[in-house]
Amino acid sequence: MEIAVFVTDLITQLNSIVWGPLMLVLILGTGLVLMIGLKGMPIAKLGYGFKMLWRGRNRGKQKGEGDISPFNALMTSLAATIGTGNIAGVATAIFLGGPGALFWMWMTALVGMATKYAEAVLAVHFRETDENGNKIGGPMYYIKNGLSSRFAWLGTTFAIFGALAGFGIGNTIQANSVADVLSSNLGISPLLTGIVMAVLVAMVLLGGIKRIAEVAGRLVPFMAISYVLAGIVILVMHASQIPAAFNLIFTYAFTPVAATGGFAGAAVWAAIRFGVARGIFSNEAGLGSAPIAHAAAKTDSPVRQGTVAMMGTFIDTIIVCSITGLVIIVSGVWTSGETGAALSSLAFESALPGLGGALVAIGLCVFAFTTILGWSIYGEKCVEYLFGIRSIIPFRILWIVAVPIGATANLSFIWLVADTLNALMALPNLIALLLLSPVVFKLTRNYFTDKE
Repeated sequence: MEIAVFVTDLITQLNSIVWGPLMLVLILGTGLVLMIGLKGMPIAKLGYGFKMLWRGRNRGKQKGEGDISPFNALMTSLAATIGTGNIAGVATAIFLGGPGALFWMWMTALVGMATKYAEAVLAVHFRETDENGNKIGGPMYYIKNGLSSRFAWLGTTFAIFGALAGFGIGNTIQANSVADVLSSNLGISPLLTGIVMAVLVAMVLLGGIKRIAEVAGRLVPFMAISYVLAGIVILVMHASQIPAAFNLIFTYAFTPVAATGGFAGAAVWAAIRFGVARGIFSNEAGLGSAPIAHAAAKTDSPVRQGTVAMMGTFIDTIIVCSITGLVIIVSGVWTSGETGAALSSLAFESALPGLGGALVAIGLCVFAFTTILGWSIYGEKCVEYLFGIRSIIPFRILWIVAVPIGATANLSFIWLVADTLNALMALPNLIALLLLSPVVFKLTRNYFTDKE
C-alpha cells in the first residue's frame, strides 16, 4: 500500500512539472509559430480542407502510394481522438477549471490545427516502406529522416513514450470509462465489459490497419453525427440560455470562479491548465499520434493530406467538444458537483429524460472502442520502430490483454498516468516540429503557388 502511495505521489509531482507553465507555453507557442509561419492558412483554407476530405473517400481514385484512403486516414485519426476526451474530458475540464476552460480548449484547437497540419505534412513527406510493404511514418520517422543523426535519440524517446502512452490514453483509460458507465447505468460487471471489449478489439485488430480504417470509416461518422445532432437538439431547447453560457465561458476564461453549489471554485490558472491539457488530450494536436495514421494515406501530396489532417482538430474540439461543454453549461448541471462522464450524462439526461443518459453511455462505448482501435495502430508503429516487424504480434496480444485490466483498474490513477505520458511524448515531437517548420512552410508555399 505504501509503494502505491509513493508511486502515485511521484507521478503527481512529475505531472505538475510536465504540465506546468513551460509545457503549456510550448504547446500553444509551437502552434502559434506554425500558424504565423503558414500565414493563417489552416483557418483560411478550412473550406479547402473539407473539400479534400470529401474527395479523399475512395482510395482507388487517389494518386500516389499508400495503404488506406485519405478519408479513412482521418477517420482512423478521429477514431483515436474522439473518445472519452470529448465526453469525460470536457466535463473534467469544466469541473476543475470552470466554464472558462472551454475557451482555452478552443484556443488550443485553433493553433492546434496548424500543429496537426504540420505533423501530417512531415509524416507523409518523410515516410518509409516497411518489410511488409506498408507505408509507415510519424514523428520518429520525420526526426530520423528530416533531422541530423545527433537528434536520433529524440525519435527513440518519442517511440518509447508513444508506446507506453498508448496503453494509458488509448487503451486502459478507454476501457475503464466504458466499464464505469455500463456498471453505473446497467449494473454490468466491469470484468465482463473488459472481456467482451477485448474479444471485439481482437476481432478487428487481427486485420491490421486496413481493417481498422474500414471499421473507423463507418463507425466514427455515424456516432459523431448522432452525438452532435442530439447536442444541437438540446441547445435549441435551451436557446435562451446560450448567450449566458457564452458569457460564462468568456468571463471565467480570464476571471476566477467563486464556489457555487457543488462547484468548488477555480482560479484562472486552473481554467488555462485544464482547458489546454484536456484540449490536447481530446484532439491530440502536438502529441504526434495522428501523423502515424496519416502517413499510411494513399496520396502524392503531403500538403493535401495535411489539409485533411487539420480537419480532425476542428471536428474533434471546435464541434464535438463544444457541443458537450455547451450542453453541460446551458443545462445548469456544471455546479452539481459531478465530474467526468457522469457530469456529461447528467447534462444530457436532464435535457432529454430517458434518452440523454443512454445516448451518452452508447456514445462513450462506441467512441472508446474506436479509440482503442486507433491507438493500437499508434502503439504498434512505435513498437515496430523500436524492435522491427517481429514485435507486432506480441504487441497486439499485450494490447488485447490490457483491455480487461484497464476495465477493472482505478480510474483516477489511470487518468494521472495518461495525462503525464501525453506530455512526455509531446516534448520530442514539438521540438521536431519547430526544427522542421521551414520544410513545412516551403512545401505549403510551393503547393498553393502551383494551385494559383
